[in-house]
Amino acid sequence: MKILIKNCNLISMEEKREKLEENIDILIEDKKIVKIRKDIEEKVDKTINATNKIIMPGFINTHSHISMSIFRETVDGYKTQAWLKEEIWPREEKLQEEDIYYATLLSCIEMIKTGTTTVNDMYFMTEKIIEAALKAGIRLQTTRTLMGYEEKDEQRIKELDDLIKKYKQDTISFNVGIHGLYTSNENYVKKCIKYAEEKKLPIHMHFCENEQERKDIKREYNVKSPIEVIKRDFNKTHNILAHSVKLDNQDIKELKKTNSYVSHCPISNLKLGCGVAKIKEMLENNICVSLGTDGQGSGSNLDMFETMKFTALLQKGINESPEDLPAYEVLKMATINGARALSLDKIIGSIEEGKIADIIMINLDGILTQPINNVFAEIVYNVKGSEVEMTMINGKIVMENKEIKQIDENTVIEKCNKVIQKISK
Repeated sequence: MKILIKNCNLISMEEKREKLEENIDILIEDKKIVKIRKDIEEKVDKTINATNKIIMPGFINTHSHISMSIFRETVDGYKTQAWLKEEIWPREEKLQEEDIYYATLLSCIEMIKTGTTTVNDMYFMTEKIIEAALKAGIRLQTTRTLMGYEEKDEQRIKELDDLIKKYKQDTISFNVGIHGLYTSNENYVKKCIKYAEEKKLPIHMHFCENEQERKDIKREYNVKSPIEVIKRDFNKTHNILAHSVKLDNQDIKELKKTNSYVSHCPISNLKLGCGVAKIKEMLENNICVSLGTDGQGSGSNLDMFETMKFTALLQKGINESPEDLPAYEVLKMATINGARALSLDKIIGSIEEGKIADIIMINLDGILTQPINNVFAEIVYNVKGSEVEMTMINGKIVMENKEIKQIDENTVIEKCNKVIQKISK
């Protein structure tokens, strides 16, 4: 299928192009972007009029638990470990496969409507998450969550291997999702690392989210700092480290010596009282930082516009420096940096000829964004997810004129409400 986007204002995120280009056409054929220039004349199957609209890459959410849509706003007043033990884990034990499927579909709707085209997920009953992502059309990087202390827990690695062998769709990719160093012993973690090395897969892991986790890792692994474990055991792997809140300046200097990418989840970290990660220092040390929402249980929603705004404001505030994190740099964190973190930057993350068309269209005509003085700042600080009008993933339009046709939204909401009634008893 050939699709032509006409007369857009393009934010491509490609380093070789201008940051903003006006009146640009984009030709898409068989999933890929084949031409980017003015005044393209081609016979096509569909033309999208993007006059006065922003076209940019879809957002890449590098850390979430998308089946946790049903746990939205359950965290108020809890610290991380207490929230998990008292509120979440007891309810999760009651979940069945159909529950996971519909909870994931609800998140897929939310992501598509707010401009996220790729998500890095970590949860369980992964097969149902994959099925929901395929139904919705979301690009998914996923895992079977790996955690354990005993030999029987190694079965989870086998389950992940089975999933990788089964699903070959080009919108599905995998990583080795170690839940965290504090929820597995050293022997189990090393087996997960070995598997990642053999399969040449990234490792996705919660890391130093709060002070208690940091203390637990130091005690269980007999180290002065959790970074010592990364340097020693994860030195040959591509690592996506979610949160990384409790790293001091020396930790950050050591982290840059490893092949590690930080997924910054500011809203979840604030809501759980974890603190604010040292993003400025990470960027100064050339660590690639991307953005994540975490699950809705702790992150409230999956709207990456909100995540971008918090990211920028927090760093300016805690460092008392309004020069920190210019808006365009935050856009990079939400797009191309996310692609790099997931090892997908050769195919997505920017709008370039030859890359796959994961594209969103934004309307800046609303009262919150007029008049426009700085388009990048408008997107980071004032645009809401509701301003996304079109979402395209893998060259396929999954939302047009704010309408998603492949999913019955009301049915999904009804199913999820029934799940909550069941597991809350």
